[in-house]
Amino acid sequence: MASIQVLQNDRQGFDLVSLGALVVRLDPGVIPFEYAQSLDLHVSGGEFNVAANLSRAFGQKTAVVSAMVDYPIGLKIESEVRRMGVTGIYKRFAHDGVRGPNMANVFSDRGQGLRAPVVFYNRSNEAAALLDENSFDWDAIFANKVRWFHSGGIFSALSEKNPNLIITAMKKAKAAGAIVSFDLNYREKLWKSIAKGGEVPQEVAQRILSSIVEHVDVLVGNEEDLQMGLGLKGPEVETHGKLDPSSFFAMQATVSKRFPNVKAVATTMREVKSTNRHDWSAVLWYDGKAYQAPTCSLDIYDRVGGGDGFASGLIYGFLAGKSPEESLRLGWAHGALLTSFPGDTTMATLSQVEALAQGESARIQR
Repeated sequence: MASIQVLQNDRQGFDLVSLGALVVRLDPGVIPFEYAQSLDLHVSGGEFNVAANLSRAFGQKTAVVSAMVDYPIGLKIESEVRRMGVTGIYKRFAHDGVRGPNMANVFSDRGQGLRAPVVFYNRSNEAAALLDENSFDWDAIFANKVRWFHSGGIFSALSEKNPNLIITAMKKAKAAGAIVSFDLNYREKLWKSIAKGGEVPQEVAQRILSSIVEHVDVLVGNEEDLQMGLGLKGPEVETHGKLDPSSFFAMQATVSKRFPNVKAVATTMREVKSTNRHDWSAVLWYDGKAYQAPTCSLDIYDRVGGGDGFASGLIYGFLAGKSPEESLRLGWAHGALLTSFPGDTTMATLSQVEALAQGESARIQR
């Protein structure tokens, strides 16, 4: 693995451009859906979350490239994108008033105690699945300096055309000098939905995700993502719990051999004691060296988006020229803080993230 060389800051361009689907998450809180009388609406999407977090908490100039439907749900999403300080670059679709195309809905309750959260989707006739490699003018997008490009595995699982769109964007990003990151985010339900008759969904995922990761500099994904999404097999290593990183680090030789272009691999690590109580850490493999963040116990308010919070803090560290260890701790700290807020995107400040990364506790601030 080689080191990451980030372009210098240029306010005429973007610190980060992300490519992915924008969605609304409908959240009844701790009430099961069949008993809910009201739902909170959160604008989300793994790639957008990273751009929004980097803008709002870390003061970076970001953009999201996505599909947009011209109807009230689309207007709501556009408003939230603007509120988070993110520039929207859209392929626009008209809604027919009945069947779409639609902005996707993700339904997710929070669970409580020993009752796990429940997640299901309505991504029927989703506009983001109608995108293809010709949907955007990448030369125009990268005409001004772009320092970092990000996408993810959920977006790649929406249609047969999306992976080619991602790869086209990654090639343009690399040619423009941007660092390319990708969050594997292996979701079995999504890969099952696009696998054709006779195909094994996991094999479809491994073929597609491997073709994408060939163009990636920074890979985000846990041990399960690496195994299920890329088909990587790690050596037999004795582990001592979910927060033991030895198995993850042991797999990195396999990652380096299979994908020599990958310069860094990082992931969160959590041990779920209950829905509302997690032990939390994070790990980074960078330039042949292993780094681990501290372990802390989290009192979870809303766990959705914690991984995207980690990715955005880590990316900020690299953009800001921080050391690998500092970058990891910023990701760890921001991901932890994000689970204390409702919704999928950050309400943290940079000073809060830096304080936690440096070891400060939750004592009252006077």
